[in-house]
Amino acid sequence: MMQRSSIERLLTRAWLTKGVLATLLWPISFIFGLIIALRRKLYNVGVFEQTRLPVPVIVVGNIYVGGTGKTPLVIWLVKQLRMHGFVPGVISRGYGSDATLAVEITAQMSLAEAGDEPLLIVQKAAVPVVVGRNRVTAARSLLSAHPEVNVIISDDGLQHYALARDVEILLFDERGIGNGWLLPAGPLREPATRRFDFRILNGLQAVGENSFSMQLYGQRAEQLVNRTHTKLLTEWPENISVAAAAGIGNPERFFSMLKQLGVKLHEQIALPDHFDYAINPFESLTTDIILITEKDAVKCAMRDALANDSRLWVVPVEAAIAGPLTEHLVEKLRGYTTA
Repeated sequence: MMQRSSIERLLTRAWLTKGVLATLLWPISFIFGLIIALRRKLYNVGVFEQTRLPVPVIVVGNIYVGGTGKTPLVIWLVKQLRMHGFVPGVISRGYGSDATLAVEITAQMSLAEAGDEPLLIVQKAAVPVVVGRNRVTAARSLLSAHPEVNVIISDDGLQHYALARDVEILLFDERGIGNGWLLPAGPLREPATRRFDFRILNGLQAVGENSFSMQLYGQRAEQLVNRTHTKLLTEWPENISVAAAAGIGNPERFFSMLKQLGVKLHEQIALPDHFDYAINPFESLTTDIILITEKDAVKCAMRDALANDSRLWVVPVEAAIAGPLTEHLVEKLRGYTTA
């Protein structure tokens, strides 16, 4: 784990500039780019089969490797669509899930069965969620189990071209496109010039047509051992030491949000994305309070030593998107289905 983390940190730094390491890796990125272009072309001309479902499909994803805030955006989309009369369902790969076939997620499932993000989506949005390696199979399974669903959100499905999509939503955070190069010389899974219907900028000001700003807000914390016990994030006295930990794609985003709210952090613990908490990273920590993300809370709640640690407080966040994204999205969907 430590070796992997060191490599990830090295690459993360290299991806910010077109330095020596990135330049040495660029020839591999060039080949990677040719493969991406060929694969997409083969889908476009029909050599590779693409399946179109009887309901519209919204794909939410990012081209910057790692997390950019997709899960809060998916939950926001579910709630917005529901408010406008649609019946949404969600499909996902389910990072950490060992399911080889399509499996519907329930709030009581284990991490191995569901994956951390699908569990969080089910718990927060109360929406049907099916995970599976094959997105087409997962979508068909969802529609079979829930025929009332009339729009599907494919979480992190941009590169899964076998499933035809009606709307593509591309998500960026403050890291933008890094050095602009494809993997492994840069952080991009696809070229920055790829098409999109809507672009969401998490923590950034919207620039350009069909671009919208997204902010993640969290005002309160919930104690993990008793989620009904809540506090405002600024309620702890000055003599209480507070740490923050995050096992998400961009931990600094969580730390920055807390600081902007006035929380004084004595320690910041950046864990690898999808950290499984098989070991307790807080065992030797001496702070009075440890603030964690909802994604981390899903996993901590399943480890007895962590679930009973009264120092752990969860910070729920909600996405807020400026501008008429909902109206534009609903307008697109009305052409495909009646809600």
